[in-house]
Amino acid sequence: MALLLLVLVGVVVGVVVASSLLLRWNEVRYGNGRRKEGRLPPGTMGWPLFGETTEFLKQGPSFMKQRRLRYGRLFRTHILGCPTVVCMDPELNRRMLLQGEAGGLVPGYPQSMLDILGRNNIAAVHGPLHRVMRGAMLGLVRPAMLRTSLLPKIDAFMRDHLSGWAGSVVDVQAKTKEMALLSALRQIAGITAGPLSDALKTELCTLVLGTISLPINLPGTSYYQGFQARKKLVSMLEQMIAERRCSGEVHDDMLDALLRSGNDGTREKLTDEQIIDLLIALIYSGYETMSTTSMMAVKYLSDHPQALEELRREHLDIRKGKSPEEAISYEDFKSMAFTRAVIFETLRLATVVNGLLRKTTKDVEMNGYVIPKGWRIYVYTREINYDPFMYPDPMTFNPWRWLEKNMESHPHFMLFGGGGRMCPGKEVGTAEIATFLHYFVTRYRWEEEGKNTILKFPRVEAPNGLHIRVHDY
Repeated sequence: MALLLLVLVGVVVGVVVASSLLLRWNEVRYGNGRRKEGRLPPGTMGWPLFGETTEFLKQGPSFMKQRRLRYGRLFRTHILGCPTVVCMDPELNRRMLLQGEAGGLVPGYPQSMLDILGRNNIAAVHGPLHRVMRGAMLGLVRPAMLRTSLLPKIDAFMRDHLSGWAGSVVDVQAKTKEMALLSALRQIAGITAGPLSDALKTELCTLVLGTISLPINLPGTSYYQGFQARKKLVSMLEQMIAERRCSGEVHDDMLDALLRSGNDGTREKLTDEQIIDLLIALIYSGYETMSTTSMMAVKYLSDHPQALEELRREHLDIRKGKSPEEAISYEDFKSMAFTRAVIFETLRLATVVNGLLRKTTKDVEMNGYVIPKGWRIYVYTREINYDPFMYPDPMTFNPWRWLEKNMESHPHFMLFGGGGRMCPGKEVGTAEIATFLHYFVTRYRWEEEGKNTILKFPRVEAPNGLHIRVHDY
């Protein structure tokens, strides 16, 4: 018995010593002891390979707050497979988003996201390729396209999607996810609800989960499943492209525009691989932000009747003088000042996007520290959303704050990124959510059904759905 106890003690001591050595080795590997070029920001690097990824994914904002209290607004860690410096300083974040490649910073998204979204993903490429891909995307979502082509399609889709909800209990989370995907598929390739959209939805949901994971390519891991989902999506899109070319028919959608881009010599012609990666990026980026923001807008309006009353008044005024089947116009959309305020306040308070990642192409000096070449910088914008100096009483849902002063022009406004990489689909996404709210609040009244729990990290979601009982208005 004594021998067994001695062995157990020895095992425990051995594990403790081995763990301490591993942690110490990782600190020496990345720490100041090996840095002659300059001093690294304070922080800890965690375990070899895994770093502090587990704690980061489990604790989320708490992980960031604890380290900010201990190390300040600039600290180092090791998350998602790479040594990373987290920056929570609003002015530093603004400067980093503006300086871009000239300052030694390029997109630095995790390897899992690069692999799954493709090497031509607009959020990851830089240099001449980024200009080509961004130019192609801007051509699809520019104001003229929104006015003449996209908004009429969005209106027709929302009118149909929101019909027949009265008299039932609806899971808003499921409905807005379906809405975001089907609306995107209709605009991108004229795809309507059916077997193809169902197949695409299945693979997309798996792909989304794989983009925020360690790049461990073993069966059963989120990365492996996400990468397999990408392969299936690519196969389906390749088939669509082949069918378009064989038919020779003209289609009024984004895929057709991309296939024809460059034919007139005004811009560089895209390869099929670039077109596919651009389409996946369009679906991916719009799917989660649009669905989550729409769901959370419903939640916040449910909790704030005065804001709902003001929003409904704005939309009922728009419907005055229109026939029941008459679509909203581009001028109607541009007049939705309070609706825009509700959308921005929802984005701010729910924090659908926590930050942006950059990678250093050379040693970068920052506030007296040196960030080594090849490290990532997490431009953590979440804290700015709750800054009491920029947003008084920041934890309160208050859309009116956006009407009192032009917050969009504030130098620290980063809800859509910043600099040359500000989200190109900002206005189209806003128009989709605004159109959803238009038909939702003018057709229905509702109350929440049951207990609905909302999680805010690593993504905003209602684990068991967000259920409401819907009635005709």
